[in-house]
Amino acid sequence: MNEPHAVVIGAGIGGLTAAAALHRAGWRVTVAERAASLEPVGAGLAVAPNGQRALDTLGLGDPVRDQAAWQGSGGLRTPGGRWLARTDTSAAAERFGGSIAMVHRATLIDLLAAQIPQGAVQLGVTANLIDPGAGDRQAAVELGGERVAADLVVAADGVNSAVRARLFPDHPGPAYAGFTAWRIVVPAPDMPFVPHETWGRGEMWGSQPLKDGRVYAYGTAGVPEGGRSPDGEKQELLRRFGSWHAPIPQLIAAAREDEVLRNDVRHLRTPLAAYHRGRTALIGDAAHAMPPSLGQGGNQALEDAVVLAHHIATGATPVPDALAAYTRDRLPRTQQIARRSAQAGRATTLRAAPAVTVRNALIAAVARLGPGLMLRSMDGIADWRPPGPGAGGGPYAASSRSDGTGG
Repeated sequence: MNEPHAVVIGAGIGGLTAAAALHRAGWRVTVAERAASLEPVGAGLAVAPNGQRALDTLGLGDPVRDQAAWQGSGGLRTPGGRWLARTDTSAAAERFGGSIAMVHRATLIDLLAAQIPQGAVQLGVTANLIDPGAGDRQAAVELGGERVAADLVVAADGVNSAVRARLFPDHPGPAYAGFTAWRIVVPAPDMPFVPHETWGRGEMWGSQPLKDGRVYAYGTAGVPEGGRSPDGEKQELLRRFGSWHAPIPQLIAAAREDEVLRNDVRHLRTPLAAYHRGRTALIGDAAHAMPPSLGQGGNQALEDAVVLAHHIATGATPVPDALAAYTRDRLPRTQQIARRSAQAGRATTLRAAPAVTVRNALIAAVARLGPGLMLRSMDGIADWRPPGPGAGGGPYAASSRSDGTGG
């Protein structure tokens, strides 16, 4: 019997994870990526305990932990430097079975790509869905002008997914979330500092160390969609955040103009009714793009990929039925997380002084009541475990090192 064939559109985190999981399950995979290389456009990635457990199913949890910087002490500050809340890593590890592992996206991309057979990833290739497939009819994809049949198509083509538009032509597509994000990766400053997020009036900044001695930093601001700074994005960052507490000005000063990434944050404000049609499945941002406010976009893509492979792997049910089970598993969870992410994003874009004062007072009051209350925002998210025999142990179980001791 011939190996079933899956075409994965998009070689980001979700696409490569799906390809690796399907290959591990005995599928022949072709990954189509329109970019000329796998070098990711992005910076740091906070792999939460749920994302680490997804990677454990591929044997990649511990390699990621080995190359991660572990989110230790830190917390939430005001632009003047006052601490509103401090993090408690031990409480997070006890509650969720692990803590945050901060890695560069390129690190994870390299680990995932190494799990896929040589030649399976086609770079610089445009992929177009011709036929999503149905029942016994295979799907069809145009790859670089050639029609390719597939038993399964996995669309991991991002927030502006062309496959999503093909499957759901009446869906309005992504909407502006109300804020723009800047990201940089720079050498660590010559001063001690701890990981933090700093919330101001309509603006937010975060600084997270990476294991290689650099720092991943990001800022957001509630500004009109489509804007660009006439004198460069570094100057825009200095204008907005240059008077904030250390090390924020020092990190911005260390960045080159061409290293500053600026992107409007877009999300699927209108949820999809399903994450599949026929033999074609959507994963990651193509299915449920969400604001980055809870740090779950990449983690949910990891979950999607291993849950999809779990339903497809046995071959005991037809692919369309397996994809229907995938939708039933993933749609309620991811849409709830997307709603919570949007709510968290709105909290960082408050501009009116009275509203900001109330917000900060509430955060400080909750922090004084103990770490448990602060961690509740991640209940039902970071404690997720993959489906299958490992729900209580076995190959899907979390590594014993998911408590952060491996970093």
